[in-house]
Amino acid sequence: MASIIGDVPANHKKLIKLLEQNIEGKNIDIIALPEVWTVGWECSKFLESAEDINNSKTIDLLRVLAKKYNSFFIGGSLITNENGCYYNTCPVIAPTGDIITTYKKNHLFSYYGCNEGNYVKCGNSPVMVNILGLNIGLSICYDIRFPELYRAYRKAGADVLINMAAWPLGRKNHWLSLTRARAVENQCFMIALTQSGMLADNSYNLGYSLIYDYNGEILDEITSGEGIMYAEISTDKMLEFRNKCTIINDIHKSYEVKLC
Repeated sequence: MASIIGDVPANHKKLIKLLEQNIEGKNIDIIALPEVWTVGWECSKFLESAEDINNSKTIDLLRVLAKKYNSFFIGGSLITNENGCYYNTCPVIAPTGDIITTYKKNHLFSYYGCNEGNYVKCGNSPVMVNILGLNIGLSICYDIRFPELYRAYRKAGADVLINMAAWPLGRKNHWLSLTRARAVENQCFMIALTQSGMLADNSYNLGYSLIYDYNGEILDEITSGEGIMYAEISTDKMLEFRNKCTIINDIHKSYEVKLC
């Protein structure tokens, strides 16, 4: 999705249209969205777009869509205001419209001229959610650079890892390498979503989204622009593979470095 910077109502309409054009009549169990799709990646717009999660037009929209499509929504992220503290927050919505859980971005990107950490606070805990028997580890954008987070998910029983991002075009190799590595090293399915489109400073989002299997093979992808990708996830072969290659058993309790 190519979000319109700073225009939450327009991005709501864009999401509705994308879903109507791509999934009407299909039986979709889980729908996942990219990071800050409501406002686009422009940190200076974050606070003015922030919503109280208990009184949020974005959450209300996701509730309506979850009921309409009878689907779980992993809702990308929006900026939330919680008692004067601002977060980059992913809501997970059930087909009933209920909020199952939320995940607050654990690592904030404040490099290359970005200053996310000046506007929002970081979350302090990983969150794994069980949807239809799948344990799904949640993460947002810059989190992908911290393999410790994904290893914690794998050790806690993750089947699927998801990263919802607004990733820059100039770091394409990083995105493709890191997302595939998280799948392979943890023997998990990996859903890697990123926005497309131009940013406010005339730079561009990467717009390259992928779904990997536990072997790092691509199940579906969007190489540029807006669109929807699909995959059917079955854990049978993944579990068989894990039983043959039990790398999780070879992790040491600690890795103390000896300086010589």
